[in-house]
Amino acid sequence: MEKVEIDIDGKLISIEAGDLARQAGGAVIVRQGDTMLLVTATMAGQAREGIDFFPLTVDYREKTYAAGKIPGNFFRREARPGDIETLTCRLIDRPIRPLFPKAFKNETQVVALVISHDQTNPPDVNAITGASAALMISDIPFETPIAGARISRVDGKLIFNPTYEDTANSDLNLVMAGTADGIVMVEAGANEASEDDMMAALEFGHERIKQLIEIQIKLRGLLGKEKLVVEAPQVDEELKSKIHEKTAAKLTEAMQISGKHERSDTIKQIREDFKAELSPEELEEKAGAIKELFHDLEKDIVRNLVLDKHYRVDGRGLADVRPITIQVGYLPRVHGSAVFTRGETQALVSTTLGTASDEQRIDSLEYKGTKSFFLHYNFPAFCTGEVKFLSGPGRREIGHGMLAERSLIPILPDKDKFPYTIRIVSEILESNGSSSMASVCGGSLSLMDAGVPIKAPVAGIAMGMIKDGDRVAILSDILGSEDHLGDMDFKVTGTLKGINALQMDIKIGGLSHDLMAKALEQAKEGRLHILGEMDKALQSPREEMSQYAPRIVTITVPKDKIRDVIGPGGKVIREIIDKTGVSIDINDDGVVSIASTDEDSAKRAVEFVQNLVQEVEIGKIYLGKVKKIVDFGAFVEIFPGTDGLVHISQICDRRIKNVSDEIQEGDEIKVKVIDVDQQGRVKLSRKEALRDAVATE
Repeated sequence: MEKVEIDIDGKLISIEAGDLARQAGGAVIVRQGDTMLLVTATMAGQAREGIDFFPLTVDYREKTYAAGKIPGNFFRREARPGDIETLTCRLIDRPIRPLFPKAFKNETQVVALVISHDQTNPPDVNAITGASAALMISDIPFETPIAGARISRVDGKLIFNPTYEDTANSDLNLVMAGTADGIVMVEAGANEASEDDMMAALEFGHERIKQLIEIQIKLRGLLGKEKLVVEAPQVDEELKSKIHEKTAAKLTEAMQISGKHERSDTIKQIREDFKAELSPEELEEKAGAIKELFHDLEKDIVRNLVLDKHYRVDGRGLADVRPITIQVGYLPRVHGSAVFTRGETQALVSTTLGTASDEQRIDSLEYKGTKSFFLHYNFPAFCTGEVKFLSGPGRREIGHGMLAERSLIPILPDKDKFPYTIRIVSEILESNGSSSMASVCGGSLSLMDAGVPIKAPVAGIAMGMIKDGDRVAILSDILGSEDHLGDMDFKVTGTLKGINALQMDIKIGGLSHDLMAKALEQAKEGRLHILGEMDKALQSPREEMSQYAPRIVTITVPKDKIRDVIGPGGKVIREIIDKTGVSIDINDDGVVSIASTDEDSAKRAVEFVQNLVQEVEIGKIYLGKVKKIVDFGAFVEIFPGTDGLVHISQICDRRIKNVSDEIQEGDEIKVKVIDVDQQGRVKLSRKEALRDAVATE
């Protein structure tokens, strides 16, 4: 067994290997505090033939035993991965995938298991470091180590790999991965952070990433295996020259067609025309090479148009944003809606308001509780004009939805001022790049259309980059093709004041400080432009909510009165709901939320609850209802759940033999509280109530 460790800002992180999972290609244990991960990397013995992609699978699982828990489902075993696990898979996959040799086609699996969890130190960022370390000591051709880090800012101080408590108290939180030369992946959330603040956090994190890479290199030197040699594929120079000669000019012209589908159809026809000139034998023999050479030529043409002529496929300048159209209040029966269209990307976004009973229940390794705001992103095949197998949300949809959700959280009103559960759904209807950013813009507008008093509108923009040596171009509001053929996908969301979220993936070795700063500044210009267009459509949240949205009234009752509101077996609260048609939620703090689309019904329910919990006041006069007559008096209900006795001597000023001579069951009479004994029994007087009434006339 070999072990390496490093202390960074008082955080001891260790990586050990050699004892566990010895038949895997590479296996390491990464530890911080008592949080431990087993991360393995294994490849198939032979390359997969006939594929044009790298078959990499990344799986991250949080074992409940790690925290001394038993799964809460019916089967009492871990089920399919939850959203947190899915998002962590993406965090691992995105930075390592571009670093494998292009010609490497052996199926490869990276598996990260949380095997101990101290409930203090998050495991996700160390899973990134662990994946790199396992790959480095394995025989897999992975030569460029990376590391992960989480950076939070608490009271103006940046913290490396913070605890859950630190993260909860932070106003800036980012997860990043990088090589020794630069940053390759970022996921960030903030509360209107400035571009300078974000750069400072990234620089702080990268310095610590370099230290984590050093111990990986040391571990590799101690027990690393000999790497598989991957030979670069032989290029058919004759075929390459032929394709270039016959199609380059045509492809260059086609690449300047602004319409996505028209451009795609034209390019496809050029390929088919070329193939038609080949013999069936040659076409069959060289089908794979033709596809790859055409792709490389298309990539070179697009990149050179941008780098040499500053020309983009749709004719825009490098910093230009596509035309924007906006419709708000598009769906008549939903609580809030917006259609946000930017170029050939379109999102239909709706906001639904609910009650506490609609909150999402979460039971993960780190957290058990509820969530009152969530955003769901859907990307159906028709939005790109394709036909695909219909299934549930994949990793990409969950990731894009979480990015949009993280962008909107900072501008939501406080729960005590707006006690609603909020669900946003973004349906992508057309897509040609930046659909997640369209979801952010549409989500912000739909919230305002629903009358949610957000603190400020939020917009998002996707940035790209093409780099070839010293030639660099940063692109605003990238198209799908620019994302596919470029070197960077850099998404930034925020308000007029600052950044709310950031997501970045770099396909090259890393991004320098100067280029990142330039990209952030250009993103700011684009974001402000989009916010201006959104302002033209809807300047502020609507003053009135939709008539179909629930109205929620909250009142607080003493904790010892909660049982009175609920009643035995829920009898009392069910009775209130049946009589008024409202929905009622009560939390352990005594906060009662009453929701109804009918304002009068909500008021009636409030009265019911207030009557149930009010305290009897000696000397106060109540309008009560005679519930029962007995020989010695009458029992009168002064408010729901509280009766008092009016003794026969307190019925009226004169002496009577029978109570029924004066009052009957069901009568409403005014009574005065004259005493409450130690057992809580209430003594009432009709006689004194009548005297007080005469005295005030």
